[in-house]
Amino acid sequence: MQLHRLKLVNFRQHAETEIVLGLGLIAVIGPNGSGKTTLLEALAWALYGNPAARGSRESLRRIGAPARAPVRVEVDFTFGAHEYRVVRSLYGAELFQDGGAGPVANSHHSVSSKIVRLLGMTHDEFFSTYFTGQKELAVMASMGPSDRGKFLSRLLGYEKLRQAQQHLRLRRSTLRAEVNGLERGLEDLEALKREQAQDQQQLKDVNALVVELETDLKRAQAALQEAAPVWGRMKELRETNLAADGERRIAEQMVQDAGQAFERFDRELAEAIEAKSRIDGMRQDIARGRELRQELDHLDREGQAAGKRRLLSGQLTEVRQQVQHLEERLRSSENIEEAHAKAEQAVASARETLDELIKREEETHTAWVRDRQDAETKRATLLDHFTDLEKHREGIVEAGSDGKCPTCARPLKAEYESVLTSLDVQLEEIKANGKYYKARLEQLETEPEDLRAVHKEREKERQGLDSALQQLAGTGAEMRQRRESERDFGRLGKRVLQLEKDLDGLPDAYDAERHEVARAEMQKFEPLLETWMQLQAKAEHAERLVQEAERAERTLSEREERVRQLTGAMAASGYSDEVFEDARARHQTAERDVREIELRAAALRGDEKAALAAVESIGRRVEERGERAAKASTLRADLLLHDELDAALEGLRSELNAKLRPDLSDLGSTFVAELTDGRYQEFELDENYRIGVLEDGVPKPVISGGEEDVVNLALRLAISQMVAERAGQPLSLLVLDEIFGGLDETRRQGAVDLLRRLSDRFPQVILITHIESIKEGADQVLRVSVDPRTRAARVVEETGVENYGRPTA
Repeated sequence: MQLHRLKLVNFRQHAETEIVLGLGLIAVIGPNGSGKTTLLEALAWALYGNPAARGSRESLRRIGAPARAPVRVEVDFTFGAHEYRVVRSLYGAELFQDGGAGPVANSHHSVSSKIVRLLGMTHDEFFSTYFTGQKELAVMASMGPSDRGKFLSRLLGYEKLRQAQQHLRLRRSTLRAEVNGLERGLEDLEALKREQAQDQQQLKDVNALVVELETDLKRAQAALQEAAPVWGRMKELRETNLAADGERRIAEQMVQDAGQAFERFDRELAEAIEAKSRIDGMRQDIARGRELRQELDHLDREGQAAGKRRLLSGQLTEVRQQVQHLEERLRSSENIEEAHAKAEQAVASARETLDELIKREEETHTAWVRDRQDAETKRATLLDHFTDLEKHREGIVEAGSDGKCPTCARPLKAEYESVLTSLDVQLEEIKANGKYYKARLEQLETEPEDLRAVHKEREKERQGLDSALQQLAGTGAEMRQRRESERDFGRLGKRVLQLEKDLDGLPDAYDAERHEVARAEMQKFEPLLETWMQLQAKAEHAERLVQEAERAERTLSEREERVRQLTGAMAASGYSDEVFEDARARHQTAERDVREIELRAAALRGDEKAALAAVESIGRRVEERGERAAKASTLRADLLLHDELDAALEGLRSELNAKLRPDLSDLGSTFVAELTDGRYQEFELDENYRIGVLEDGVPKPVISGGEEDVVNLALRLAISQMVAERAGQPLSLLVLDEIFGGLDETRRQGAVDLLRRLSDRFPQVILITHIESIKEGADQVLRVSVDPRTRAARVVEETGVENYGRPTA
């Protein structure tokens, strides 16, 4: 892994810092508290998210930055054959690969997960191996023996073998359970064969019974075929005789009906002849009745016309009164349209004024609320900032000038007073700002006077609008009433004209007295006219009755002949009930025999199917047993293979773990010899993974604090070197944070020289330190300081050629 660029925006002490990193030994130098270690924290946060940062998410924002100022860290790096860029902010993250236009991951969780899969390490594993501080050199010292071994095994990838072995054993347990289940489920083969033989014999016996029953069925079917034609002829004869008897009975009834009809026609003909003779004596009276009927009809029409005339006259008078009332109403509302237009203008003007007042009131209210919320936010931010700074100052005072910074763990020493002065200045500034915003909040607690004035003016204008709307509604109702009156006036005018026209078309002469006399006379003639009409109808039917009587006589003769023919045919058919019953009994017996045999055959066919199904079932069971036995044999062979693989993986893990300590000891020995100028030639990890050095081949029981730092540094370099070799690609990055605190000048220079000589293994080494002399051996020097004006960190390239970071406010 090689870092190319790191950019911080409003992160901790850094307002806007951008660093371009090259290859070689890079020294990041600056006093304690200036923001050196913050660069590493920003890198960790960009790669692994919030778990890699101290404090809450909001505490990452730079003190003094606006409340909603963006917090962002960008990291460009190379890993393997690909280039990556990570961009992480408080509320989102993105990961880009090889300069692609779109991200390959675009959320906090997905970016962190992608980085873990890419590097193959969690945050703790990655930074415990390749990022080393003075207090972290002895990271394994606090672990137990088994934890040290597991830690190294996990870093070197041996843990994957254990995981593979666990998966293998789980699969082996599954196979063993499956084999045991298959073998327990195998049926006894000899019992299956005996059951199969029994089922086959039962099927053979059933087949023999089926053949015997088929023979019986054929004999019964032959008897049925012999009886069926006789029974069919008997049914036909019976139906024929029944039909003939029914037809004969109908014919006899028709003969009786025809005789009665002939007698009725004869009586009606006599009555018709008598009616003709009576009509001749009534002709003069009938003529007078007809004249009176015509006069009465004419008087009825005149009476109806007189009644209609009275009705139309009354309607005409009522409609004329309605027309007069509408004329008066229309004259009283001639100016209503002008009044309605003025009311509309008044409403529009009132609404426009009210809208302007509402808008002004909303703007005034929004400005008041915005000022109050802004003051509350800034005061809350200042309170949080004041609390953090006060806790930080208390920690520094408690540590004293000889202690270490509670945040970065650096010795305070000469910077103790300057750090306290800086914190006091910041606290006083926060107090002053806090008092201002407290007074501002008290001032903004109640609504301002201009807002209350606008509210009163709006309420007054709303009342005026309501009054104008009421007036507009009244004029609108009057206009609608006028238009309705105009429509009614036109409609009623047309109605007057129509009534006058209808009255002109009606006659005005009617004799009511004569009408009553004609009705009385007509009542006397009604019985005579009714008798005459009845006699006239009978006389008109005389000729028709003569013809119908002749037809009735012929029909009577024909039906009597048909009765004689049907009676003779029934006697000649030879049918009798005794012969019919005998044929039916023979046929029913034959049918019953066939049906009983068919039922027995159906039951036997069911037995045959059951026997056949039993034979097929036992066959399938035998076949399935063979398949299960074959599968169990295959799985048992697979189980044996898994046992062998488990033993092989166990041996491989043992071999790798056995070589782990010697390999680390060999690499560590090389680094220890170079760091101590050959004083200590050998480095050793015992069976409990405790670190020691050999002096002239003898373990040195006691080493100084500086020597312990050298030994731990050698172990960390050996671990990083072995991880690089196991990964199959150079892990070119090595970051060391304040590792020279326990080393004298000679060993410090030796460590720097060693790191330069390791450029083929770690092409990019970043040293973070407050020691000025380190820069003499560095390829690139980055100076970290605090801007006295803005209190923000600034990073400057000391070569004077190019400034990789720029001071920010």
